Amino acid sequence: MDYSPGSIETKWQDQWDKDGIYKATEDKDPVYVLEMFPYPSGNLHMGHVRNYSIGDTYARYQRMNGKSVLYPMGFDSFGLPAENAAIKKGVNPRKWTAANIESMKVQFKSLGLSYDWDRELASFRPDYYKWNQWIFNKLYEKGLIYRKKGWVNWDPVDQTVLANEQVLDGKGWRSGAPVEKKDIDQWYLRITDYAEELLTDLDSLTEWPERVITMQRNWIGKSTGTQLTFQVVTESGDSVGSIDVFTTRPDTLFGVTYLSLAPEHELCKTLKQYSNDPDAIETYVQSSMSKTSIERGNADQEKTGVNTGCYVINPVNGDKCPLFIADYVLMDYGTGAVMAVPAHDTRDFAFAKTFDLPVKIVISPEDEILDASTLEEAFTDSGILVNSAEFDGRNSNAAKKEITTWLEEKGYGKAVVQYRLRDWLISRQRYWGTPIPMLYDEAGEPRPVPEDMLPVVLPEDVTFDGKGNPLETSPSFN
Repeated sequence: MDYSPGSIETKWQDQWDKDGIYKATEDKDPVYVLEMFPYPSGNLHMGHVRNYSIGDTYARYQRMNGKSVLYPMGFDSFGLPAENAAIKKGVNPRKWTAANIESMKVQFKSLGLSYDWDRELASFRPDYYKWNQWIFNKLYEKGLIYRKKGWVNWDPVDQTVLANEQVLDGKGWRSGAPVEKKDIDQWYLRITDYAEELLTDLDSLTEWPERVITMQRNWIGKSTGTQLTFQVVTESGDSVGSIDVFTTRPDTLFGVTYLSLAPEHELCKTLKQYSNDPDAIETYVQSSMSKTSIERGNADQEKTGVNTGCYVINPVNGDKCPLFIADYVLMDYGTGAVMAVPAHDTRDFAFAKTFDLPVKIVISPEDEILDASTLEEAFTDSGILVNSAEFDGRNSNAAKKEITTWLEEKGYGKAVVQYRLRDWLISRQRYWGTPIPMLYDEAGEPRPVPEDMLPVVLPEDVTFDGKGNPLETSPSFN
């Protein structure tokens, strides 16, 4: 007898739906089985089949063991692909997404997967994203969500902000266009408030692979060091601000001969007005920010920078040091400013040689006196302090704490803990996503939409022509 899946399986799948055999009950021994929700592209592929057949097998196994199984399916249905498809096809992404979900449900059911379809979710539906907005406002009330200007990766074709992971070789992951940098108002989630808790709780993950734990520790990136403030002055000595610097090497403070800012540092805009060539600064900043963090952090690449024409005053000895903008300085660690000690840091040494900057030795081996004029590479080992005023002769490692204490007594700095982890930027300049539930008063200050007015629903009167943010075309939303 031939097996005809088209007729036999359809018959029994319809019967199972009619009998509701996969509906979750509230019996004892409940089990919740949840897989990742697919993006509703309209078609399942073999990767879906592999993933969801594993979850289905587990759910069926639990049912056969007498458990009450809640096994839902949902659709992660917001995102740029749907909006791009809407632009291409000239339809609202809601219509395109809903049609794709119905198509995928047919495919899911034809596979015989044992979902309780009465529990279906889809993130594009207002009754779902109402709770996104509710959570957003609760976090805002607790001070865990805030708004500020920040540099972002900007795709000029898709007209949206991209995460670092969405920038491939300096180009947008979908459009392929060279990514630009923009300084715009964004909403952030204050995850840095939980940096220490995140780090400490890694110790409890005894079943995690050690390499993953290590990656997480490096991502959080805890460092203990010293923070101090350098005053910024012009060529004529006029004060034009200050720069906070974080360092794990306070023992080298007396050897600072220049200071470098990350191109994204907010002070770069101010410094342009004091430069003899502000266009050179702007050009360098934009060029630097077009590079990836990996490119800029590569220790082997040629060191580049631009002199701002301003100086910083080293608080420990009063030295007047030139202030540069350099692409090897990154904003995602410390304060986005590096006090440069060429004699004792490899990158600083290479930069100093490129720009003919002074090299001042403040640490020497116990059995040797180093000469800055003949130094061929940075001396990065520990040793004995020299040219460091009252700290001469101290062991460099032991002197770190002593110098930090001295800085605190003088009011020049303090001991601090820094994390590489940064707050999570959650804004996107697109239509097809959960609307941020904020109103703005006449002064431009944000005010949360009252809870009884949620959800804030996406408007229908928008134009999808691929130019800018479609929300800006909606008369009812603006």
